[in-house]
Amino acid sequence: MTETPLAKGANLPIDAAAVRAALSWRAGPGVPAVGTAALLLGPDDGPRLVRTHAPGVLVRPDGIDVDLAALAPAVQRVLLLAVTDEAGLGAVPGLSLLLGDARTGAGLARFDPEPGAERALVCGELYRRDGRWKFRAVGQGWTDGLAGLAVAHGFTLPEPEPEPEMPSVQVPVPLPGPESTVGQGEEEERALPVDMRKRLSLRKQQVAVSLRKHGAQHLVARVVLVLDASGSMAGLYRRGVVADVVERMAAVAAQLDEDRTMQAWTFATRPARLPDLRLSELPGWLALHVRVGELALFGRRKVRPPLPDGRVDMKAVGVQNEEQRVIAQVRDHVRENPTAEPTLVLFFSDGGVYRNSEIEQQLRAAVEEPVFWQFVGLGHGDYGVLERFDTLPGRRVDNVGFFAVDDISTLPDPELYDRLLSEFPQWVAAARREGILR
Repeated sequence: MTETPLAKGANLPIDAAAVRAALSWRAGPGVPAVGTAALLLGPDDGPRLVRTHAPGVLVRPDGIDVDLAALAPAVQRVLLLAVTDEAGLGAVPGLSLLLGDARTGAGLARFDPEPGAERALVCGELYRRDGRWKFRAVGQGWTDGLAGLAVAHGFTLPEPEPEPEMPSVQVPVPLPGPESTVGQGEEEERALPVDMRKRLSLRKQQVAVSLRKHGAQHLVARVVLVLDASGSMAGLYRRGVVADVVERMAAVAAQLDEDRTMQAWTFATRPARLPDLRLSELPGWLALHVRVGELALFGRRKVRPPLPDGRVDMKAVGVQNEEQRVIAQVRDHVRENPTAEPTLVLFFSDGGVYRNSEIEQQLRAAVEEPVFWQFVGLGHGDYGVLERFDTLPGRRVDNVGFFAVDDISTLPDPELYDRLLSEFPQWVAAARREGILR
């Protein structure tokens, strides 16, 4: 059967009622033994690790059968795992995940994850989107095996199963991550709605795990959020994607910032400073301040000052892309408000970058400042110089990171935080060597 080859992060609609995910590799002397597992994720009953079978899922030694029609409605995602108790999966040559229609045998997708030292690897995931199932190639894992998976997703590992016919389903017990800040800021978190508080707790753990992976578990930083509010972002605001991004970034600030707050800007034609985001104010902050820009060709032209609750006049922000202006304003703020800690700027945009020379000028000048700029692209937009900055010569340190995702709402928290925080610790180390940071 012929499968569609997928690159990491790519996705594919699934029309089959049942699928079979089979692992393939080249056996030989010294090749570690490889097994499979599945993790069921949903909003109601939490993570369930499956090593043999559960309703709708059958785990075999070399693959996983998933009856999509038989899964409980609460199951929103199924992670398809390769696991080993020996050396990392990078020692397994030719490791591939082949996805096919379990009933017809037709090939659907193929993904070659290229692992390293990971002993538990999410090769791919099945997820619900708008009432239908899709498959996404993931390739993200943990060097400490299923124990790392359990910490990242907030559950305890089940005991080994004595009989193969017994289901391996574990009711999750929330656990703090290895370097989480459980016990700090509890009063602020108690003010949050229960569902939001649970999400925040798990996400802080996942941020801690990502920091630990990069040897940065003790890192402290000021966190700044920048949100594109240009006209092309309207759909992402309307569908709640931007609000969800802000909630996920609040966990980064809760883990990195000693004050557990996040300074924030929005921008389009012009930038605007938003009120600081504090954990206890998260629900109201989202409703008041996560808004797209507005065009003022007709009617009211006069710009109104911010209201007492900090809301800005979005007609003053406009609808075009002028990234260089908000970059300059954030740089001014950092210079005027120095701290002993580095600053991490989390900058979200859907592209449409056209002020390339002005943006490059700002970011080159910022090399000597204690700020790392992490840009995240939300879609297929033209990101101009931001995509090329990693390769631009003539800088003492690489002060800019960039990655883009097709649909950030389908990117699991562990992978999002891994990608978001992978370059920041490297920059901190380099900036300290060069004397940019003390």
